[in-house]
Amino acid sequence: MTQLIGIAGSLRQGSFNRALLRQAGAVMPAGSTLEILAIDEIPLYNGDLEQTEGIPPAVAAIQTALGEADGLVLATPEYNAGIPGVLKNAVDWLSRPTRDNQRILHGIPVALLGATPGGFGTAAAQSAWLPVLRALRMPLWIDQGALQVSRAHQFFTDGELTDEKYQNLLTGYMAGFVNFLRARHSQQEV
Repeated sequence: MTQLIGIAGSLRQGSFNRALLRQAGAVMPAGSTLEILAIDEIPLYNGDLEQTEGIPPAVAAIQTALGEADGLVLATPEYNAGIPGVLKNAVDWLSRPTRDNQRILHGIPVALLGATPGGFGTAAAQSAWLPVLRALRMPLWIDQGALQVSRAHQFFTDGELTDEKYQNLLTGYMAGFVNFLRARHSQQEV
């Protein structure tokens, strides 16, 4: 069984990225799962808080799930041509404490996708993730390029991705990521 963790980088319940991630979970290939975890309860990173109270329970739960997962799917909005603060904050917390990086984040493959009402998809946000992922040694899966939904309000209805073209792209994208993870796992077993 190939197990993925999905995190949407928006706190808004009606977020296009939450809807895109839910749709990704619905089109997973046989023998794979996508568990979507929320970041709503993660506080702003504060080293003093970490020192006095340790890792917040919401962060610890995601860390545990990531430790058992084969890959991570980040559904990233784009705010002012960059990374959404709440998603970057979640990743910053997930990288703590530093001694756990290797166990939790280092080496876990990441697939990026995103939806935005704007006309350029989430290209700038996805590009802005590159140095962060590189610093954390999280390989970005790019075999099929980026999955970006521009002018998302035209393709979602009542929180559901209704456009057949994007549904097919997402289905192929998730199948490609799962196939990559399975091939990677087979190579590691050899």
